[in-house]
Amino acid sequence: MKNKKKLGLTTLIFIALISGAITGIIINYCIPSNKIVDDFIVSGLFYVVGQGFIRLMRMLVVPLVFCSIVCGSMAVGDTKKLGAVGLKTMLFYLCTTALAVVVALCIANVINPGIGLDMSAIKITSKVTESTQATSVTETLLNIIPTNIFESLANGTMLQIILFALILGVILANMSDRVDIVKNFFSQFNDIMMEMTMAVMKLAPIGVFCLISKTFAEIGFDVFIPLLKYMFCVLLALGVQCFGVYMSMLKIFSGLNPIIFIKNFFPVMAFAFSTSTSNATIPMNIDTLAEKMGVSKKISSFTIPLGATINMDGTSIMQGVAVVFTAQAFGIHLSMMDYATVIGTATLASIGTAGVPSVGLITLTMVFNSVGLPVEGIALIMGIDRILDMTRTAVNITGDAVCTTVVASMNKAVDRDIYYGRK
Repeated sequence: MKNKKKLGLTTLIFIALISGAITGIIINYCIPSNKIVDDFIVSGLFYVVGQGFIRLMRMLVVPLVFCSIVCGSMAVGDTKKLGAVGLKTMLFYLCTTALAVVVALCIANVINPGIGLDMSAIKITSKVTESTQATSVTETLLNIIPTNIFESLANGTMLQIILFALILGVILANMSDRVDIVKNFFSQFNDIMMEMTMAVMKLAPIGVFCLISKTFAEIGFDVFIPLLKYMFCVLLALGVQCFGVYMSMLKIFSGLNPIIFIKNFFPVMAFAFSTSTSNATIPMNIDTLAEKMGVSKKISSFTIPLGATINMDGTSIMQGVAVVFTAQAFGIHLSMMDYATVIGTATLASIGTAGVPSVGLITLTMVFNSVGLPVEGIALIMGIDRILDMTRTAVNITGDAVCTTVVASMNKAVDRDIYYGRK
């Protein structure tokens, strides 16, 4: 007998999304309002299970981000061995990530995906930071520096946690063999947190069903158009970043033909799209750059794994659009300082975003908290995230490859005859 093919998590989430929408619409339009449906099912069962899933996600944020950034910055600490190559790579990754968030925020504010969606009926249970209070630029910068890291960890003050983790990771890298036990602890604890993340994500179909059912039961069809606008915003921003920003930088800094790059690199992009994981594409990425682009493996063997760890432009774009979408849906005004905070937080968070499916939703909670947005907004985004996750993974690994090609070109480590197919 042939074994039945097991449904993947992506398929289950889609089924949960559709089932939840149908269930919510039936409750909203077909079932008269009564105590059993309203109190026991919608505000009882759906609410408890949905909020339970959100709490599980929030539970992971601090330890996952802290350990991931420590491990990522330990890798960054090794860049001294590569000198200028490491510095150029880091600057490229951080600049493109910050630029990606700016692109996302600009496009989202032009299209306004959350306008027309009234989420005031949704009960907000998450702790909202009072970010609307006027704070000077100097105080904002000083607040990034923790005075008590344990207090920051307990309160989930993410910018302070990120700064401490970055410094700790670099110091651990510089101390080399003297702190092997500590380095192994963080590395192994990071593996544990990733396993826990994947375990929680297995509950995503149940959580999505309850969250979406409750949302549609309370709002109805009004949610469809804003969701389509949200998806369009993210896809448009990803397209601008991939084919506009990356290809322009490739042409400006290396002089290479972007069309040839896309043609040669497209199979890797397709593989990343299908797997939704940057880490899985590392071997294929390095081999393609060497065999079809003529990029030295001495460069790519360092920059590609580093990029899979810290360069998550696609994820940052999703987070930028999600911030605008949720703020508009809940009627929350964001100031220019809030937008600056989002750019900084999303850029730094990319360092701690592991290259596995859907982990960006975990760090999205951190970005929301940085500007006081309710995490309930993630409930709508989660149901359609896997399609966007596949697309942004393709953008992430394209950014890694473009950076590698540019840095290799600057160091005369690109065989242009191989790149242009002359040999």
